[in-house]
Amino acid sequence: MIPKIILGRGSTRRLVAYLFGTGRANEHTDPHLVASWNGFAPDPGRIPHRDPKTVERQLAAQLDQPVTLLGDRAPKNTIWHCPVRAAPEDPVLTDAQWADIARRMVAAAGLASDGDGQACRWVAVRHAEDHIHIAATLVRQDGRRPDRGHDYRAVQKEARRIEADYGLRRLKLGDGTAAKRPTSKEHFKAKRQGRDATAREILRLRVRRAVAAADDEAGFFALLAASGVEVRPKAGPSGDLLGYSVALPGDTNGQGEPVWYSGSTLADDLSLPKIRQRLGAPTRRPAPARPADPWHQATAATERIPVHLTGSDDRVAQGQLVALGGALDLLPVAAPAGLRNELGQAAVAFERATRSRITADLDSARVLRRSVQAIVRDPAPADGAGLAMLLDAALLAVAYARHWHRAHRHAQQEAAAEQTLLHLQTAYTRIAGPVLDHFAHRTPSLQTKQRLTLHLQRAAPEHAERILKDPAWDALAAVLADAETTGHNAVTLLDQALGQRTLNDARHPARTLTWRIHRLGQRHAPSPQAQAARARTTAQHPAAPDPQPSRTRHR
Repeated sequence: MIPKIILGRGSTRRLVAYLFGTGRANEHTDPHLVASWNGFAPDPGRIPHRDPKTVERQLAAQLDQPVTLLGDRAPKNTIWHCPVRAAPEDPVLTDAQWADIARRMVAAAGLASDGDGQACRWVAVRHAEDHIHIAATLVRQDGRRPDRGHDYRAVQKEARRIEADYGLRRLKLGDGTAAKRPTSKEHFKAKRQGRDATAREILRLRVRRAVAAADDEAGFFALLAASGVEVRPKAGPSGDLLGYSVALPGDTNGQGEPVWYSGSTLADDLSLPKIRQRLGAPTRRPAPARPADPWHQATAATERIPVHLTGSDDRVAQGQLVALGGALDLLPVAAPAGLRNELGQAAVAFERATRSRITADLDSARVLRRSVQAIVRDPAPADGAGLAMLLDAALLAVAYARHWHRAHRHAQQEAAAEQTLLHLQTAYTRIAGPVLDHFAHRTPSLQTKQRLTLHLQRAAPEHAERILKDPAWDALAAVLADAETTGHNAVTLLDQALGQRTLNDARHPARTLTWRIHRLGQRHAPSPQAQAARARTTAQHPAAPDPQPSRTRHR
């Protein structure tokens, strides 16, 4: 159940007319009162022998009476409007049940508690089976202003109790960091225009992608313009840029003017000051002598996220989640067409998991950010191996994000991570299967596989049986054999791959090792002397155990 409070200083008469009208898309099928402050307020929807407009004026006048008596001393905002909507799968509630819900909401908001004869005046209007609108005026009948306190948070808490009492879908308790949801008006408008998403949602996604792909502020605005978004900068008296607004071409109001959204109304972290923090100061990065594969870099950085979530402070952990969200925002741009929709849904779902009350240390995740930007400039190779191994790492990172949010009691963020896993798993399965099949077609000879089996049993005796029974064993043997042909030592590679992380949390250990070996095998092979020195070092200093080997991996 979702309540949404809207404050205003407009006309109560106009609001009443809207509540009892047909709606902007004829969605108001049977508007009528289900409850009011005194139980016998005039109901324009249930007085057949009188002009409804006359009754609407009477109702508005009665609601406004305490405000009118104050005259010039009336508060700035006098209208409290709260739509309350049930979930599509919830049972249809009766008028009496909606009336009870309305009374509980106005009491929780501090407008009208039970037995308070001097409380604010309010009405609850039912438009359809699944929702009501509560409208109140913000002056008590004794002339005082209501003690609303934190009414936004209070009605959300009451909604969670109502869900439990009525057996409705249980939503997660938020922490006030969620992006603003589209209004019903925006949803109906998108439907009329044939769009699957509202202008607000489309703009938010495009702005997030521009932030994730940009190197600096100028690049951010250039990417926004290139994405087809209309941009309106907001400058101060000095000429300095203070903010910005965006509009979707073709999205206009009744006067034919563009509907503008400031960055902060799309999401708190999309205001210009927050974007500047995320972009950071421009720095010159020296070009490496041998440019690294950005897919490999991004995968390695993503594989480190679980370590940060379990071993770093909360600010670093939050910074890693912001960077992971940026990576997921950009992946659809670099992915094959058949995966873009699923990856786009994963990015939209994970957006909620990137925000919390914890301040993010954004400098801790620069490598992931830069490598994903490089990926967008140089999309995935035709074989899809780069995307498959990055998604493999992302699945584990998102699973750890879910556990991290659960430990911090971030209920909405935990649910968002859970939803993200479903979309990522679907995308991973589609891309990984063909890539692994391609590797398996090049499986080495039986003699080579027997030799590699012995290496595996020595390197990972506790996992060898599971790996050899895994359908991806042929693919793993193939990439090990490929690495040997380029000068790598199979035993050394296995040790390195196992040293990155244990396989205790891997559902498909052969797949996990395949991506690690594939990445390691494409590096420049060390000389025999270097391999011998590394082997001696590994023997003297074995890899540290996994910080949380009991996590269940979603793969």
